[in-house]
Amino acid sequence: MNDSIKISELFDLNETIAADIFDGCTFPWEVLSKIGDFIVKLGNILPESEYEKRGENVWVAKSAKVFDSAYINGPCIIGKDAEVRHCAFIRGNAIVGEGAVVGNSTELKNVILFNKVQVPHYNYVGDSILGFRAHMGAGSITSNVKSDKKLIVIKGPDGNVETGIKKIGAFLGDNVEVGCGSVLNPGTIVGRESNIYPLSSVRGCVPAKSIYKNKNEIVEKNND
Repeated sequence: MNDSIKISELFDLNETIAADIFDGCTFPWEVLSKIGDFIVKLGNILPESEYEKRGENVWVAKSAKVFDSAYINGPCIIGKDAEVRHCAFIRGNAIVGEGAVVGNSTELKNVILFNKVQVPHYNYVGDSILGFRAHMGAGSITSNVKSDKKLIVIKGPDGNVETGIKKIGAFLGDNVEVGCGSVLNPGTIVGRESNIYPLSSVRGCVPAKSIYKNKNEIVEKNND
């Protein structure tokens, strides 16, 4: 049931330093509560030849570029060759993958960004997982709390799934493109290689290799 929203269908676990956090989990939201403790455990065994510790529970790869104006609160790991730009705000419980970009005024909280993820311009990403090479256009955000503050229900393709969790943002599969100014509502899941039109309000699940134009028009990509 709901196989298309399983971790195995969304992410290439070879493209994250956090692969082990997914052990024993079937769906991506099951990982969210484990991120902070996982970072502390992993950070303490990272090789000192490649990573330096900056403050409490913050590990930054020596090859990463972190602007002086960026704020990083632990637990946090910044991966090799990542770039954390001017006035980025990392609130904690964040894994920034190798070669990833966290941009100007982007805010992260309780997230895993796989390798090569780009959140480069005025993005909010909270309680979310972004797969390999996922990209969020300028001003696009993950909304992670319902307006009525009720527990989040995942609207899966084969039926609803009760999570028992109050805060869930979005899960973007590998190579997902989110258009500028879009809002991913709580519990949104976007399958691999799908595109979201700019200025969209997305909820529920978008199938892999699809183009989301609006809630009534989700089309399969042309493979030609």
